[in-house]
Amino acid sequence: MMQASGTARGTDEWLIEDGTVLAGEGGALRPGALALGGGVVREAARPGARRLDAGGLLVLPGIVDIHGDAHERQFQPRPGVALPPALALRDSAAQLLAAGITTAFLGVTLSWEPGLRSLQAWRTLLAGLAALRATPGGWRGADLRVHLRFEADNLEALDEAVADIAAGRVHLLAFNDHTPGILRKLGQEAAAAKYAERAGVSVAAFRALAEAAAARRAGVPAARLRLAAAARAAGLPIASHDDATVEERAMFRALGAGICEFPMAEAVAEAARAAGEAVVMGAPNVVRGGSHLGWASAAPLAERGLVTVLASDYVWPSLLEAAFVLESRGVLDLPAAWALVSANPAAAAGLADRGRLSPGLRGDVVLVDPDRRAPVAVFCGGGLAWVAPEAASRLMPMPAMA
Repeated sequence: MMQASGTARGTDEWLIEDGTVLAGEGGALRPGALALGGGVVREAARPGARRLDAGGLLVLPGIVDIHGDAHERQFQPRPGVALPPALALRDSAAQLLAAGITTAFLGVTLSWEPGLRSLQAWRTLLAGLAALRATPGGWRGADLRVHLRFEADNLEALDEAVADIAAGRVHLLAFNDHTPGILRKLGQEAAAAKYAERAGVSVAAFRALAEAAAARRAGVPAARLRLAAAARAAGLPIASHDDATVEERAMFRALGAGICEFPMAEAVAEAARAAGEAVVMGAPNVVRGGSHLGWASAAPLAERGLVTVLASDYVWPSLLEAAFVLESRGVLDLPAAWALVSANPAAAAGLADRGRLSPGLRGDVVLVDPDRRAPVAVFCGGGLAWVAPEAASRLMPMPAMA
């Protein structure tokens, strides 16, 4: 598991001055300053702290993204075209910071499919993350975590997935079951070609693989029990994905899944919330005004309290934008909307040390220009990790040595 980036930033001391800060347990916006040091939010700035002029900016908790797979575009920018993992991860890390995301759960689908979602791709990504975390001087970007999306029929990878969970290489487990939907779409020429291209095989070969996976369905319940037991033993949050019915949600709840991802019916979201569970939907849904798949619209469900977490899904910048879209609709104020992308996902993932700006919590901060709805600077673990070129003049000179 990645060490808190604040451990590499113990000498960083900052005073972010004259902004509008979303601080405290209640999450109220107030004019003022925010002090950072030793990797965390401080009660007050220490002598010699560097200063950043946040005049006209919002000073907000860093965004926590618990479900995002946009990194797949860096690993495979075109179907069947792979890039070196170090390059792909470096590009992903840079994009995350520029989107204001300070904690990112990379949604990694471990499927029976060859190519991008294969067991070999899983191993490659884990190795790439380990190398990135071993950066000399300490990793100074977003806290990158692994959201294992385990495909139900991928029984051949079960032993390795359980071992990786036990070894601390996984930070969130989700139960996926895309095989039935894939089989239904394989009768459509365009859809079949898309799946085969991503996997790097012929349509006929992909169809044979899908049918072989489906033939293993009898082993799925036992595999889910084993995965859930491993996740619970490791203290991991567990999610179920695309629950279609209340009964399906109840089945995953019995396995320990306290997160309901992308429920396919409003009744499922209602049942999850009645049980006190987090309900996740996509920020692109809010930004676009509805689901690209024709499912429920996330914004009104969030306003009713049925959606408690927004995730980037496939577009990292959508998280920040979605909070402002919700504010502009006039039902939620900005603190309530921002909780959907910061405090609430942190709580759902069991991360009590972030998502809010309170003394002693991680110094994960994003400064936002409210007029442009754009990040201006990002702090990870108390240290400055990214600043927009036009904002460089906001950095004050270092204090003179005594």
